[in-house]
Amino acid sequence: MTTTETPWWKGAVIYQIYPRSFQDTNGDGVGDLPGILSRLDHVASLGVDGIWLSPIFTSPMRDFGYDVADYCGIDPLFGTLADFDALVEGCHTRGLKLIIDQVYSHTSDLHPWFTESRADRTNPKADWYVWADPKPDGTPPNNWMAVFGGPAWTWDGRRKQYYLHNFLTSQPDLNLHHPQVQDAILAVARFWLDRGVDGFRLDVADFYTHDRSLADNPPAEGGPRDRPWQYQRHLHNIDQPETLPFVERLRAVTDEYPARMMVAELASDQSLRCMVDYTRGDHRFHTAYSFVFLGPKFGPTFVRDQVQKIADAGPDAWPGWAFSNHDVVRVASRWGKDRPTRYLKMLVALLTSLRGTAFLYQGEELGLPQADVPFDRLVDPEGLALWPNNQGRDGCRTPMPWTAAETQAGFSPVEPWLPVSTTHRPLAVDQQTDDPDSVLNFTRHWLAWRRDQRQLGAASLTFLDLPGKTLGFIRGEGPGRLVFLFNLGDEAARTALPAGAWRAVYQLDAALEDGAVTLPCGGLLVAAIDG
Repeated sequence: MTTTETPWWKGAVIYQIYPRSFQDTNGDGVGDLPGILSRLDHVASLGVDGIWLSPIFTSPMRDFGYDVADYCGIDPLFGTLADFDALVEGCHTRGLKLIIDQVYSHTSDLHPWFTESRADRTNPKADWYVWADPKPDGTPPNNWMAVFGGPAWTWDGRRKQYYLHNFLTSQPDLNLHHPQVQDAILAVARFWLDRGVDGFRLDVADFYTHDRSLADNPPAEGGPRDRPWQYQRHLHNIDQPETLPFVERLRAVTDEYPARMMVAELASDQSLRCMVDYTRGDHRFHTAYSFVFLGPKFGPTFVRDQVQKIADAGPDAWPGWAFSNHDVVRVASRWGKDRPTRYLKMLVALLTSLRGTAFLYQGEELGLPQADVPFDRLVDPEGLALWPNNQGRDGCRTPMPWTAAETQAGFSPVEPWLPVSTTHRPLAVDQQTDDPDSVLNFTRHWLAWRRDQRQLGAASLTFLDLPGKTLGFIRGEGPGRLVFLFNLGDEAARTALPAGAWRAVYQLDAALEDGAVTLPCGGLLVAAIDG
């Protein structure tokens, strides 16, 4: 949503594309850049403002592109730099912005920087990664654990030291305390900005720096635990004060280019506080999103509490919101399971009605549930390490279903890298396009209506005190402000509308009578207050 007063990204809806699973055009079973270009009309038809493109850079693909071996190269699996340039042009021709994933916390262990760094302790890049001597007994320098399991340290026989990796052993952490490393990363950012990208999504941006004293992390309290990472409070290996000066340098580079933006992914267990810190003012990230809405918790009180905490932090802390992405169980299965299709429509509307920037994951416009990927088809290192209690991220990464009756649902002419879910075929784009009551057509209609509500871009949000499972809030102030009501519960709910002159401007199965509205499970109403 763009106005002359509001930057394009404030109030925007950005569509996330996971390239491996969007469209295969060369018959290798993996999606590619020409495939994305061929499907841009679908993305544009949704009424979104831009695209977030997950990594397409040169990589051994041990973490499917989040282990970068060349920051300025396109992996041949996806195409070429010329294909990328064509995609940029294709997006801009359709009025779509394009932001790309940037992984600045760590690289692949096959990156030339790491190859040089690990050679010895005196080479020019010796300190470009986080190296530490063992304890006197030979054990790692501290107790830090890796996200995917096991210690966050791996022994290297060449240097006779440990190197830090917060994720896989093949993803060594960059030492962003080092000015030369920062300069090299800023040069990468300029490379892509010069090619016309409209901004960046910054992977695990609160992992950029570590406590140089290497102090042990304290144990965590309570809560379910299915991996060693969850046994600690991550006070020393992530979210350090030294991260913010680097963020400010990165913002200064981005600001050299008009109308660019950055959105940070934040994984801190203090995610809302972190979101505020990393987006405060006009010299840090433009926006950020956390995992608060990417887990099982949901309900009107929970939504209100999370959104209100950001609002209370001040108007310059601009949030980003996502209900699904490539790392978590799809929202249709987390919050919409065993609920009517209407509930999935409502979730799209709720996500894109909150004050902030919204991120819609590919397939969310179809109401796709989590796919069940059998163990012998799992490829995600997280799923392989934690199966069967945690089946990893493959179930949200399966191919997009385009045409129900075609081979591999129109994604590829051959067996794809992950199987097409049988539950997804009936929800394919061609099936939903012809169904006026589909989630897809609701998404198109809703976002088209939303785009016309110019006042929503940076408008205030004020929650209403409502009983039961109805969530309500007002966007904007003065005449023309909008009241949003959503029934998040399983039972029908009756709610009185605000006193004064109002009129219904959008509804989903809402029944209006005597100044009140009755909403079924997943029902919604938007009313304009003219008085």
